[in-house]
Amino acid sequence: MSLPLEDLELIKRLKYAYCRCIDTANLKEVRELFTEDASVCYVGGTYRFEAHGRDKILEALEYAFHSEAISFHHVNHPEIDFQSPTEATGTWYLKDWFLDLRNRIITDGSSFYKDRYVKRDGRWLIQYASYERVFEIVTTFEQAPNITAHYLAKHGKKLPPA
Repeated sequence: MSLPLEDLELIKRLKYAYCRCIDTANLKEVRELFTEDASVCYVGGTYRFEAHGRDKILEALEYAFHSEAISFHHVNHPEIDFQSPTEATGTWYLKDWFLDLRNRIITDGSSFYKDRYVKRDGRWLIQYASYERVFEIVTTFEQAPNITAHYLAKHGKKLPPA
């Protein structure tokens, strides 16, 4: 079967935009990337997070990518398969790093995303996203590193004092 190359590129752009938007707390744009009935399931070494509905997903992202966090999400090696002209699945290799200044931990890991996409009104959207960790290393720290640039400090949700 030949792949619809334009749709393939649009799905890649969708996933890349998702990573950029969560790392910059751009929840307004993230809202435009998910279907209203979307769901997620993320399984790490120390957590299992599930949310159903775009609003619940956005609420969780708002509190995860807050002003006392620094994050890095990089996806590559996409394997995208089309079930129909309006349905597709994708597997992506994720490498991520997360610094939580509030809880004084650094999480370093990788996962395989398993996603489902739908095309509605001519746009590809995420309907389901999941991952399970390949590895996860959580390290505590006493003194914060010397941070010379911190985008989320300006743009992430300001949490109440701990």
